[in-house]
Amino acid sequence: MQQPLILVTNDDGITAPGIRALVEVSSRIGEVVVVAPDSPQSGMGHAITISGPIRLHPVEVFDGIEAYECSGTPVDCVKLAKNVVLKDRNPDICVSGINHGSNASINIIYSGTLSAAMEASLEHIPSIGFSLLDYSHEADFSPGKNYVEQLIRFVLEHGLQEGSLLNVNIPNLPEGELKGIKVCRQADARWVEEFVEAKDPRGQNYYWLTGRFVNEDHEEDTDIWALQNGYLSVVPSMHDLTDYRSLKVLKESMEAVVQGVG
Repeated sequence: MQQPLILVTNDDGITAPGIRALVEVSSRIGEVVVVAPDSPQSGMGHAITISGPIRLHPVEVFDGIEAYECSGTPVDCVKLAKNVVLKDRNPDICVSGINHGSNASINIIYSGTLSAAMEASLEHIPSIGFSLLDYSHEADFSPGKNYVEQLIRFVLEHGLQEGSLLNVNIPNLPEGELKGIKVCRQADARWVEEFVEAKDPRGQNYYWLTGRFVNEDHEEDTDIWALQNGYLSVVPSMHDLTDYRSLKVLKESMEAVVQGVG
């Protein structure tokens, strides 16, 4: 049987330990092609490069694996992978990560890791974004590798709904302490931002973004609850941002207003 073709990308850069862990796992399953940023691109969201050229170079970073570094964003990487590197070959799955740090809850909006996976889903490629709750460069990815492999194999076998992707977050726990997988919803949480003001050597003001994560959603069916209780969180996500809860009410009330004006 022909091996599945697996596209691997990330937002931490092609030399990050997290992508090396993901390439290692993916290589057990199928043929791997890597297209990833040549430098860290965290927090880029769904940004694309339109104001200048994008560079793409083959690199020998992973033994025996076809790999390319890209000067653009994570989304650029997926676009170039599909249209330039793979051309007429369509990946069976795109996996992004493993990110250094959480992409649970509202973090999915800002994440380059998840935006790369979302771009793949827009191209009708089943996709998963993986993140580990450890920002350290020395983070240990080994406890979650078997779960990562299981999830990739599951999606290859069962597929996903059209336009859907999986946002997977892994608790930072030692081997044997992970309790399993919870399929859950995105917690209703947010960042409360603060800006630290200072002066550069020329006396000009600059601002450094900081803040704190606030979760007021304490239900037991959320990704935050799962992670706090030792489970991998798996949230089915999508690019369709329509608020279906409000659609009917808004339509009816707006039509009534318009007819009243007429």
